[in-house]
Amino acid sequence: MTTRPAASSSRATASTVPVSYEAALAELEQLVSQLDAGQLPLEQLLTHYQRGAELLAFCRARLDAVENQIKVLEGGELKPWDAA
Repeated sequence: MTTRPAASSSRATASTVPVSYEAALAELEQLVSQLDAGQLPLEQLLTHYQRGAELLAFCRARLDAVENQIKVLEGGELKPWDAA
């Protein structure tokens, strides 16, 4: 991923990798809330949308990695989750 010099603090965030799945999810929820409010200028809408896409890709990759680890632990089969 190529990083560009940040013009503002929100742009600095756009080039950083989340420290965890939970941090990425929290940031994504915040971005969605801001986008849903409909009060952002067009430039910020685009920046927030792009960051949201990056965070979504990060979260999906982490979930895929965990699923693959579970498959290894379960002998190649993903077994149904039984929370009880």
